[in-house]
Formats: sequence, structure tokens, C-alpha cells
Amino acid sequence: MSLLFTRHRKPLRAVPVTTAPVAPAPAPASASVPGPRGCPVVHQRPSEPTHAVPPARAVPPTGPAGGPPLPAAEQFVRLFAAESGQGIDPEARLREIRAEVAAEGTYTHTADELAFGARVAWRNAARCIGRLYWRSMVVRDLRHLRRPDDIAEQCFEHLRLAANGGRIRPVVSIFAPDRPGRPAPRLLNEQLVRYGDDPNSAERAALARELGWKGGEGPFEPLPLLVQSSPERPPDWYELPDDAVHEVRLTHPTEPGFAALGLRWYSVPAVSDMTLEIGGIQYPCAPFNGWYMGTEIGSRNLADRDRYDRLRAVAEVFGLDTSSERTLWRDRALVELNAAVLHSFTREQVTVADHHTESQRFLTHIEREKRYGRGVPADWSWIVPPLSGGATAVFHRYYDAPDPQLRPAYLRRDGAWGEPHGA
Repeated sequence: MSLLFTRHRKPLRAVPVTTAPVAPAPAPASASVPGPRGCPVVHQRPSEPTHAVPPARAVPPTGPAGGPPLPAAEQFVRLFAAESGQGIDPEARLREIRAEVAAEGTYTHTADELAFGARVAWRNAARCIGRLYWRSMVVRDLRHLRRPDDIAEQCFEHLRLAANGGRIRPVVSIFAPDRPGRPAPRLLNEQLVRYGDDPNSAERAALARELGWKGGEGPFEPLPLLVQSSPERPPDWYELPDDAVHEVRLTHPTEPGFAALGLRWYSVPAVSDMTLEIGGIQYPCAPFNGWYMGTEIGSRNLADRDRYDRLRAVAEVFGLDTSSERTLWRDRALVELNAAVLHSFTREQVTVADHHTESQRFLTHIEREKRYGRGVPADWSWIVPPLSGGATAVFHRYYDAPDPQLRPAYLRRDGAWGEPHGA
């Protein structure tokens, strides 16, 4: 499909991008390959992740002239100096920041600070089970971009880079931060890819149609990207290019009739409606992804009654007795649907994690963080998978409670222009 906009119909132009150096990308696709799940995506319990890590304290909401709070900057700089291994003098850096805030009302992170903050924000995500590989996140420094055309183009490039031919890479693309008196553009999409017939996307699909989008009539058609440059202007909209949406058609390992259901799902779960906060600086347009844990698709997206609600259709394919709940047909259909997801992603060589393996990896992450003297706050209700929870390694234990004051963090918002907040 071609790119369409509300006010622009010219080709998108190339723009420079800076990518922070990272560890080698994790290994490729298969249910048995190590790697993080679609976190920072999470189980979509209501819908997004949270945070936690170094000892933190509440800070004033803003600093001089509406800029970042200096205590937040101090806290971050000291954390960066302690963990980066670069021999940074935090006092010298803080003198620079104080002078910049006094003159400009805000300050600018170095490229290294930005990359470190984005990765630690993933490490701090208390609702995410896939934090073991937080250091491997590819950080794209796009802070110089504010035009909707440029943001849309780089979001599409994000999807291509993250898809990586099926070997999914964790990626974050960080666009311009909010400045005093000058809020940065926002993405109105919950994720870079969502389908127009998904009940969870009904309001966004309706908005896209109001703006002129003609799609959304067929099943599993991606919503356009909605970029809003200010609260006073209508959003610009852009249809996703075909090569930016990598999808997997779902089949079953033993039941050929399953394919007739026509189910499919996209491979890159890139959250796009959260604010990344680092050292008091807020980046409201910072889409990020890991890769999927199979239950996110098979137990939530396709099975929830307020989403695609396909369990009865799956039960019919397998000839299950649906006359009574006591036959456990929902449970059996849920297992078969999840088996189809893992089978299909593995068949197409697209990275996916199963919930049992990912649970073990999360406990490995906890032990690794303990060796560094760091706790791992976790929200039990999000960490425990939505399928066979009691049979997973993460079920039978307690965790450190999440702290909404901990930073850096990916923060939820109440609407595109709402105030970011924690758990």
C-alpha cells in the first residue's frame, strides 16, 4: 500500500540517524532460541509496561522556567557515572547541566547518556518478563526530528530494522524531547502496528477514518500511523508500507483445518504511546520493541473476549464439546491456539519466546541483577503468563514491589497529551 497523508502527498525524504553502539543482536527466531520477549510490550493486561531500579526519590515536577527538575538530573548523572565504566566526573557534568538549565530552561543528554537511559528504562520495567537482555537494545538517536513526515519515515525504518528478516532486534527510536513551552510531537497509535478490525483499536480507527483513511474494512489491515505535532493541530496520517509490516500467517502443527481460520499477526510489537523519561527530560515520542512471547498473541490478542475472541472458532476446528464449561473446551482451545502461534513463528523463522522458557530466563535476570547489587521490582500479575501460570517458574514466589518514582522509565500517559505517570 502507498503512503497517504492528511496534508502531504510528496515522497518522504531521507534523514540522518545516529544509532548508539550495542552488544551483538541476540540469536534468531525459534521457540528454543534465547532472547527477550515482546517486552517492553508485556501481557497487555490493561495495556503497557512499568519500571524500577536505582534507589530513587520523588522530585519536583519541573525545574527553573518549567524545565527538568535538577534533582532528577542529579540522580541520573550519578547513576550513569557509577555504571557506565567511562570514568565520568559527575560533579563536572552536573555543573554543565546546571549552567545549561539556567540559560535554556532545560539540558541535552549526550548520546551515551541517552543510550544508557533508554536501556535502563527497560531494565526498570516492572511489568516486563523479558528484561534479561536489556543491554542489547539498539538505541536510535533521532532527537533532531520534529516534522511528522520525518517521524513517520523513521518509524517505518524502525519496523524494518527491528524485523531484521525474522531475527527480531530490540530497538528504541527516540525523537525530539519536550522543551519548556514547546511540547514535542506524539504518536497516537498504541503500537506502530495494530489492526483496524481489532476492537482495542476502534477509537483510533474511527479517528483515522475521520481524517480521510479509506481502509479498515478487511481483516487484519494495519492502521495508519497517526502523528500529531501539537495539541492544536489535527494529526497527520500515513499508511504503513508493505515492507514495514512483517507478518506471520498462523497454521497448526497437526491440524490442517486451522489455516482456514485466516489468522495472522505481526512480528514486531513496538509500543508507541508511552513517554521515555531520563533525568527529568521527557521524550514523548520514543517507540520501542522487544519480541513476542507467544502467549501475548495466543492467550490475549486473539483469545480475549474484548479482542479477537477466537476460542470458539478454534474449538470448532478441533471438534471440541462446547456444550458446557466443564468440558474445559476453552482451556484446550487456548493451548491449541498458543501451539499454533509458536509453530507458525518458528516455521517462518521469526523470533518468539515460549512462556516456560521465558519464566526461567526472568529468574536468571533476577540472579544476575543481584550480583550487581540491584533489586528487580516486578508486578506479579503481569509477570506470571496468562497460560498455565501455576506451571511456570515465576508463579511460586514474591517480588520487590514496583516503585512509580524510579527512573529512567517508560511511562504511561492518559491520552497523547496527558501527564506521564508510573504504575
